[in-house]
Amino acid sequence: MEQLAAWLTGSETIEFREGPVPQPGPGELLLSVGAAVTCGTDVKVYRRGGHPRMLEVPSPFGHEMAGTIIGLGEGVDGWREGERIVVSNSASCGSCDFCRRGDENLCADLLYLNGAFARYLLVPARFVDRGVYRIPGGLDFAVAALGEPLACVLHGIGKLAPQPGESGALFGAGPIGLLFTAVLSAGGVELVVADPNESRLELARKLGAADTLLVERGGSGAERARSLGPGPPGFDFSIDATGVSAGWHDALAAVRPGGRVSLFGGCAPGTAIQLDPHRLHYDELTVMGAYHHRPVDFRAALALLADGGFDSELLLSLERPLEELPQALDDMIARRAVKVVIRPQPGV
Repeated sequence: MEQLAAWLTGSETIEFREGPVPQPGPGELLLSVGAAVTCGTDVKVYRRGGHPRMLEVPSPFGHEMAGTIIGLGEGVDGWREGERIVVSNSASCGSCDFCRRGDENLCADLLYLNGAFARYLLVPARFVDRGVYRIPGGLDFAVAALGEPLACVLHGIGKLAPQPGESGALFGAGPIGLLFTAVLSAGGVELVVADPNESRLELARKLGAADTLLVERGGSGAERARSLGPGPPGFDFSIDATGVSAGWHDALAAVRPGGRVSLFGGCAPGTAIQLDPHRLHYDELTVMGAYHHRPVDFRAALALLADGGFDSELLLSLERPLEELPQALDDMIARRAVKVVIRPQPGV
């Protein structure tokens, strides 16, 4: 066995590093990566050359992963070699005020794990204790790896608390937006999805969207979205899943008085938007951020995937070997793929 791992070393610069397979120390485990999946955050990090919280270059790359335990360090209890697992990309401390309140995603000492795009991954002790989950049923590794982004989506939905029969507007039909579409539509929400890419909107319709709207990139789609939804008063809630200021403006403009707005998409550092305090106050809007996931969200995500609540395979557009990771990211940038499955093991 030999290690091959993708490292992000700068903006749109990936270096493949070879070496011996790492050996687990006390409390650690060694994962043979069965599948790693690309996501929109990977694309942002790839293009920007880092992430303000999760990754500083040079760094191992990738954070949606599933595989098989092939080594256990001293003192690891409750796990055995050969078990199929998903590894979370974060692990909370479990003892700060945020963790004690159940807000582990806001942990004062949240650790992040990168390195999914590799043949093998050494899982640190805190992640073994607080961020490893058995794959339920016979889920393929690639589907199980969707547990991480789906957990983020379930966390955002939990904060919004949508009810069956409510109307919602979703701006952005990328990987995260399509997961929102699948879960909300299955829950009885009348969802209108707006995006500048018709193929993404076609997927949104297959995943249950009540209607879709083709918009110009960076343009305003709130008024047109309302015409497809409940009319002039606006939607009961809206979600931005674009991570750009125009999407935030659309989400704020789309809701009715008393509406809820989830600013889910993470904008680039330094982004600023104008907010109408008059409307915020007199229309009693509830505006919320939603970041990352908690263990309860991750467990719920894996249960939903195992239950087959939606066709997760629709999101997995292509498969590529590890050595073709740059091409996989280019596929996503060019919108030829929603998510690309990376199979790191030779001959798989």
